[in-house]
Amino acid sequence: MINIDKAIALAVKTGKVSFGANSALQNAKTGKTKLILLSSNCPKNVKEEIEAYSKISKVPVITYKGTSMDLAEVAGKLFIISALSIREAGDSDILKLAETPETQEPLGGEL
Repeated sequence: MINIDKAIALAVKTGKVSFGANSALQNAKTGKTKLILLSSNCPKNVKEEIEAYSKISKVPVITYKGTSMDLAEVAGKLFIISALSIREAGDSDILKLAETPETQEPLGGEL
């Protein structure tokens, strides 16, 4: 089992990651990202829009168990993060989460 918190931190440190709902929405529309993480308290309308575009462009979307503040803490940022787009994972194995069968249970958040 992958520790998602460590995988997110490593992806932020060594890979190419963009932060924010607007960036995630743009990446979902263009399909230029490999994985999108949404916090558990991401606004419903934003979440639905990102998921709809991600489905069209076949980008996997994972809901993070923690809040946007928890996601920011894991990423090592001082601002809240409702959505995170991973374009390149770097040394992280976070993209393996997208390969596993889709589970409805949110992941991460164990600080």
